[in-house]
Amino acid sequence: MSGLRDGVGRPAGVELTVVVAAFDAEATLGAQLDALAAQRVPFAWELVVADNGSTDGTAALARSYADRLPVRVVDASATRGAGAARNVGVSVARAPLVAFCDADDVVGDGWLAAMRAALRTHAFVAGRFEGERLNGPRVLRSRTIPQTTGLQESTLLPGLHAAGAGNMGIRADVFRAVGGFDPGCLFLEDTDLCWRVQLAGVPLTWAPEAVLHVRLRGTLRSTLQQGYHYGSGEHWLALRYREQQGRLRALAAGTAAGAGAASGARAVPAGAVPAAGAAVAVPPAGATAHPHPGWRRALHRVRLTVGALARVRSVAELGAWCWELGFGLGFAFARVDTPSPVVVTRVVPGAAAAVALPPADRTVPA
Repeated sequence: MSGLRDGVGRPAGVELTVVVAAFDAEATLGAQLDALAAQRVPFAWELVVADNGSTDGTAALARSYADRLPVRVVDASATRGAGAARNVGVSVARAPLVAFCDADDVVGDGWLAAMRAALRTHAFVAGRFEGERLNGPRVLRSRTIPQTTGLQESTLLPGLHAAGAGNMGIRADVFRAVGGFDPGCLFLEDTDLCWRVQLAGVPLTWAPEAVLHVRLRGTLRSTLQQGYHYGSGEHWLALRYREQQGRLRALAAGTAAGAGAASGARAVPAGAVPAAGAAVAVPPAGATAHPHPGWRRALHRVRLTVGALARVRSVAELGAWCWELGFGLGFAFARVDTPSPVVVTRVVPGAAAAVALPPADRTVPA
């Protein structure tokens, strides 16, 4: 599915690989690299910048940090999309633990250490988003930042939690076992990955100590565009999981109770998944999805959003309106190729925990 490959040599002692997918990110990448360079940790790590075909100075900027960061820039231009770029980054990772952050955000103090600590105990983790550092009051009033107090959840599959890939960590063997990000999913690819990993038997754990400062879209046009993209991603997910929603909803409901304590969230599926080696029932290969039953809901949402324009009283409220309108339009009208139906194979229990890691208190010379 993803073009992932194994067999990359792993130098002794490299515990964590940070993967940053970047596309024309010269304007913001420097702040992220500065934040990563400021991290002080007693373990060896590396940074992989997966350049998704940038036409600006993104790659050159990343390479200029070679004297401050253990950075490599890899060509990830073959397939467009953040998920595909991250897959390339993981394919060359030299560490058993992988953490993702984005080129337009800024990791918080202690982020590397928090990610490493969480991944030593859990196979799949997500950290906390913070919005005040990189966004002004008007922008903050225009959007609700998710993932500030817990994991995210979609109405498509309640009980299965999700998180943004901009602040996510996973053990490399688990990532490869589920096929990584689906390159066909251009938006909300992180939600798709989260669902597949959990259904494969690996819970998503909340790690609030790993803080990421997020950068929101600052203009009305970019806000509308992002809402449109997210709406199209939600439509893609609905199509992909449509034939399985009934069974997956039952799985989510049946597994919610056992995972809540482990995750720190309200509920995260962990136990009741298909038997090892078994797959979730899927429609025949090549089957075409029926017209999506959520179109009426999407059109209703668009009508409500248009009606809400009359109640807009500030630029911030107009920004929120643009995002909602974009989401409704994207869900209802964006051209979405019929995705491959989801197939979930259980990760062998204990496989993720079998990664060889050095003692937690080992110190790496500067």
